[in-house]
Amino acid sequence: MSENADVTRAEVCVVACADAWRGSGEILAHAVGLVPTISARLAKLTFEPDLVLTDGDCFLMSEPPPLGRNASAGGTVESWAPFRRVFEILATGRRHSMMGASQVDRYGNQNISSIGDWRKPTRQLIGVRGAPGNTVNHRTDYWVSNHSARVFVEAVDVVSGVGNDRARAHRGSALRFHDLGVVVTDLAVLDYDDEGRLKVRSLHPGVTAQEVAENTGFAIDTSNAATTRLPTAEELELIRTVLDPKGLRDKEVRR
Repeated sequence: MSENADVTRAEVCVVACADAWRGSGEILAHAVGLVPTISARLAKLTFEPDLVLTDGDCFLMSEPPPLGRNASAGGTVESWAPFRRVFEILATGRRHSMMGASQVDRYGNQNISSIGDWRKPTRQLIGVRGAPGNTVNHRTDYWVSNHSARVFVEAVDVVSGVGNDRARAHRGSALRFHDLGVVVTDLAVLDYDDEGRLKVRSLHPGVTAQEVAENTGFAIDTSNAATTRLPTAEELELIRTVLDPKGLRDKEVRR
């Protein structure tokens, strides 16, 4: 563990997200958002060297380009995968996604489509995008930068990503590869109990169980919550000097 007292909440979130990639092996990492992107790159440079990174366009990278840039700005290209091949990779389970979520319910149903009645929404979001295919075909984690009762709701307005209750109730074989992993937020790391309901795995340093409960719109089990680990000295060095020297992570997570 790092003994650096200046570790930020964003850096704790980065390593918590990085730990979600442990054991992934040689699969395509699909990371949506700044913190997930840094986390996948950190995992590859430390404990998960076979993880396959993309530059966000079509190139697969052994060394990533600068944040927010594609292969033309740097990094080391080792292969390429045009858009049509991504669907083949996804359908064969050789992918691991860490997506965002505008709403999540107790069973991990995710909404990124719209808020309010779907026939006349109060807010239009980005649409379901790839969430159905991701949750049907391979492991999917979620990253939430602002843990609040507006995000963690009793029932999502639109199901974009399939939750555990719906997957278990489905009678066919289409959801046999359904695999929800963790939900990392700016307050905690959540995973699922035997009934498929969200629970608190760990609280970030300085966060209380009461704080998480008050910011969650349904009852959530905090009884066995550990403390989220701090980054190691090596991880801090990589985050601060190699992966995100401009400190962009602190724009996504409050200090």
